[in-house]
Amino acid sequence: MAQKNLLPMILLGLIQQGPKTGYDLKKIFETEIGEFWSVKHSQIYLELKRLQSLEEIEAKTGFFGNKIEKTYYEITDLGIKRLEEWIASYDDLLSVSKDEFVLKLYFIKDKNDPRLEDLLVEQYRIRKEKLEHLKQRRRIVFGEIGDKEKNYGHFLILDHAIRREQEYVNWLEEILDEQNR
Repeated sequence: MAQKNLLPMILLGLIQQGPKTGYDLKKIFETEIGEFWSVKHSQIYLELKRLQSLEEIEAKTGFFGNKIEKTYYEITDLGIKRLEEWIASYDDLLSVSKDEFVLKLYFIKDKNDPRLEDLLVEQYRIRKEKLEHLKQRRRIVFGEIGDKEKNYGHFLILDHAIRREQEYVNWLEEILDEQNR
């Protein structure tokens, strides 16, 4: 089954928050959206051109601030309509997670496979780092007390990601304990 291209919706949503340059969008993917959605930088620019051709965004080039020429993208009424329709729509298909670690585990048949412990230990390290990073992001974005009213949807996403990573870490700890018995 073909995977749905959601990049246009992400870009429309980000641009709806306020005019953005391609660089602004790239940085948001690196710091915010990248926590749950990855994309190559070149894809962003290709999709911006496509959204322009569909007249869902407009590009405005000019000198802004410190006299550096920049192109800002703004959402059009057509873009807002498409975004709103997408947000209100439902899809009963769950997306498939592409987890290379899990795929490698699938091909390990023997509990005593010498590659298994290294795979588990490395994945544990990666997941612990990711968990700490997510907790730090939540503190940075929402403060120590977790002021979720700033952006409730974003708060829910970070909370979900933290819980997912915590469960992944717990699962790996169980398996590593079992391996070491």
